[in-house]
Amino acid sequence: MNRGAKITTGVAVLVVGGLVALAVPAVASVHGALSSWALFQPTEKPAEEPSVEPASAEDDAIGEEMIDELGDGYVYVGNGTAIPKGSPAGCEDPAWLHVGGTSASLSGDLVDRGARDLAAGSAGLDDEGRIVTYTVAPGDALYAIGDRFCIANALTIAMLNHTRTIQPGEVLLLHPDSSIPWVPYYNPVTAPAGYQQIPYQLAVEAMSTAAHAGDLDRMRAIFASELAGLFPNPAEAEVIAQALDVGDLDVLRQMFA
Repeated sequence: MNRGAKITTGVAVLVVGGLVALAVPAVASVHGALSSWALFQPTEKPAEEPSVEPASAEDDAIGEEMIDELGDGYVYVGNGTAIPKGSPAGCEDPAWLHVGGTSASLSGDLVDRGARDLAAGSAGLDDEGRIVTYTVAPGDALYAIGDRFCIANALTIAMLNHTRTIQPGEVLLLHPDSSIPWVPYYNPVTAPAGYQQIPYQLAVEAMSTAAHAGDLDRMRAIFASELAGLFPNPAEAEVIAQALDVGDLDVLRQMFA
């Protein structure tokens, strides 16, 4: 990918160099039985697959070069992407969701600037006190949620969570665990040109709903009858089958966030 300007969610984003697709690591810390998750790789590298952990400019030669050229008004968020500071307004260190291929990650940690119009729901914290989820309130909008938590590409929240519209009471993942594979929303990474994505997308949405309901039996049924056969590469389906066999709902909720 050549250096150029890309507009995403109303923010000017400068992209330099080609993105390098890294193998999704084994997730022994989550469950030893899923150590074969490295299979969850496309046969061809997707154009926008993020690296496992977005690097800071100091740790990334591309990032350091970009910030040197752009100046202190920009912040590097990994994967060849720099965005203006203060986007959203008032955010000195904006966060950026990297979603692509079979990976999902967040640059930095989130801050909660408080409930507001169109973002009046509640944040969910992990054991370390980091913001990881958000429960949607009536009338909420993605751009306002992004503004509240300083997520510069707020519309990506919907894709990360396998949804086209957010609903009151829905628990949105905001800070994905980059060690867990993420199931692509629109079509499998190995889908050929002309792939009919609607059946796949509907099956993924159904898996997401069942995962958040804690209905493992329903997930297994949807996978067997609707989703498994839609992967051109059987290895991609096999990774999901292994996760379903283990039955770890925390893992499955991120895979189908």
